[in-house]
Amino acid sequence: MSHPRTHPEPAPAPVKPLSRARRGRPASNSARSGRATFWHSLHAEWVKIRTMRSTLWVILGALAFAVALAALNGSSAGDEYADLSPADQAAFDPLATSLMGYLVAQIAFGLLGGLVMTSEYGARTIVPTLTSVPQRARVLASKALVLVGVALPVGIVVSLGGFLVGQAALSGAGAPHLALSDGVALRGVFGGGVYLALAALFGLALGAVIRSTTATVTTLFGAMLIVQAFAPALPGALGDWVSKFWPPIAGGQIITAVRDPDVLGPWAGLGVMAGCVAALLAAAFVVFRKRDA
Repeated sequence: MSHPRTHPEPAPAPVKPLSRARRGRPASNSARSGRATFWHSLHAEWVKIRTMRSTLWVILGALAFAVALAALNGSSAGDEYADLSPADQAAFDPLATSLMGYLVAQIAFGLLGGLVMTSEYGARTIVPTLTSVPQRARVLASKALVLVGVALPVGIVVSLGGFLVGQAALSGAGAPHLALSDGVALRGVFGGGVYLALAALFGLALGAVIRSTTATVTTLFGAMLIVQAFAPALPGALGDWVSKFWPPIAGGQIITAVRDPDVLGPWAGLGVMAGCVAALLAAAFVVFRKRDA
């Protein structure tokens, strides 16, 4: 009787020892490392801000208003320059004349920053956002970094557009004007972009604290426009203090070429605005980490 041929069982494959970096550590730890999660959060926030319909409209609106106001303001101021008194001619500020569109642009940038936060609460996407990245401080930091990455270059473009159009209008009317190569002009254009980026962070911090889009927009208007409009009417020392130290007013000195001795200098004023935004962001971090989604 013939016996069935048996085949030897294959030897088990040798088990490779774990590398020193992975011994005694769960396999998922590398995926949960701080660096990987942080970059994932940055990418997610970039996708969100790029796909928000409001982002493009805010940017285009800010640029259009800055250029339009620069053209109108430059043309009007240029036509009236010859009729000014010698004292008023000496105080004429061609830089501020062309960059006054920042008054509208700051609201647009603040609105963009606010929507980065409030749109998540309105659409209830904040829950999956915090589920995928539970570290709330990292989420808010990612939103702030991406927002600055968008707002700063766009803000410089907005300031540059307003400057070029406004100076062209002043030059055409025969009024004093500046070249972009002038140091004060470069400071105004770059500093104006920094100011608009700070306005966007201001809106982000307000949105994180308030959560409501309507309330955030109302607060932006009050802080950036209404207080500034009523500051000269405030009594005595209070009016002087607000005109000198109120952050949006102080920060706006960065776009001036003629120094007013009663207010802060351009960089000092921008520093006050930056300090206010930093304090408000710190408060937003505290609130965002402790409050339920």
